Parts: sequence; C-alpha cells; structure tokens
Amino acid sequence: MTAVFRRNTNITRLLHKHSITDPIGAPTLLQSQTQSKAYLRFPQVFRKARDYDLSPSVFSSAFSSSKSSAETTSVSKLGFVGWYLGMLQHRPILTKSVTAALIYTAADLSSQTLAKSSFSESYDAVRTLRMAGYGMLVLGPSLHFWFNFMSRVFPKRDIFSTLMKMAMGQTLYGPTMTVVFFSLNACLQGENGTEIGARLKRDLFPTLLSGVMYWPLCDFITFRFIPVQLQPLVSNGFSYLWTIYMTYMAGLEKAGTTS
Repeated sequence: MTAVFRRNTNITRLLHKHSITDPIGAPTLLQSQTQSKAYLRFPQVFRKARDYDLSPSVFSSAFSSSKSSAETTSVSKLGFVGWYLGMLQHRPILTKSVTAALIYTAADLSSQTLAKSSFSESYDAVRTLRMAGYGMLVLGPSLHFWFNFMSRVFPKRDIFSTLMKMAMGQTLYGPTMTVVFFSLNACLQGENGTEIGARLKRDLFPTLLSGVMYWPLCDFITFRFIPVQLQPLVSNGFSYLWTIYMTYMAGLEKAGTTS
C-alpha cells in the first residue's frame, strides 16, 4: 500500500515537472510560454500601426479627396462658369481682384472711346493701367472683405438685413472708396495735397449724388438674391456702367485752386 502511494506521488511530480495537459484540457507549460511571448509581442502591433499612420484622419482625407475630385469633375462640366466658381472657392481674393481689374480696364477703354472726338485719337494707356491697378490692388480685395463682413453682421437675406446692408454701403463703403479712388488717382497723376482737396471738393458730392441714384437698386438685387461668394462678381458687373462714369470723372482736368 505504501509502495503504491509512493508510485502515485512520483507520477504526480513527473506530471507537474513536464506540465502534461490534464484531462480537461488545461494549458501546458509550453503553451503558456507561447502565449506569454505573444503577449509580449502584442504592443509591437500598435507600434507598426503608428509607423504606418493608420489613423482616422487618413481615411477621412481619402474620402474627402475622392469627394473633391468628384466635385471637380462635376464642376468641370460647366465650362468657364465652373472654372470661375472653382477659382472663387480656392483663390477668392485673387479671383475677385483680377475680375475687378478686367472690369475697370474695359470700363476705362469704353469711357475713353465715348470721349474721343475722332477715331484717329489715341488711347491713354497709362490711364487705363492706373484703373486696372486700382481694381486689382484696392477694389477687388476691399469688395471681398466688405461683402464677407456684411454677411457676418447680417447673415440673413431678408428685407430688413438687405436694407441695412444697403444703408451701410451708401454711408460707409461707397463714400470711403470714392474718396480713395479720386485721391489715389490724382496722386498718381502728380497732384499735390491742395489739388487733391480741390478735386474732392469739386467732384465728390456730384459723384455721391449720382451713386445714390444708381446703386440702391443694384445693391438690393445683390444683397437680396445673390450668394455672398458671388456678390463681388455681380457688384462688379453692375459697376461696369458706374466705372465708365467714375473713370470719366477721374480723367477730368485739375480743379482750380485759389491761393
């Protein structure tokens, strides 16, 4: 009986030493060591994922790029209009500045054509260049920021908001830009401060009075029905006739000054 007990004890020690699987499927020592090694290697998976930068932003950028490419394809089907809308989205200030420069160039050429006494009379290229530069460097950027500012102050396009935008345009933006236009153009023509003051005294009030008769209806259409990103374009379209008048006024001779 004692010998049988000792033999069973030795068998138990052998089972424990070699970690033989028991009848219910308990893990052996070799399996336990394998799992431990696998557990130790598990953080490397995250390190590899970090090396490949498999983050949600990667997938979102991929979806957004595919979406933008689809939008680009749909916009490209619209021809010049689609191209212009795309430029307004990606380079708004530059696009609006170039648009204003082209409109001022066309308006000044039209103004000079109407003022010519004969077809043989030549155009004033320097004057046209001044007008194009004003549209490119001053008017285009100012229109961009002004319309964006108006859309933030009065985000709606109801009657009240439209009338408030019109009032601010007639009392703030319009007079300011008219003074800047006359002063800058006169300065580029070599006029001094006294002569610029005399020109403003002579031409500013008649110009503003003409603007009150011309711009309210244009502003109402622009602010009431046109999206903000297209408002500078529509405003520039309306300003073609107005710019013919403005370039004519700016092209007048110096105002007489009294000492």
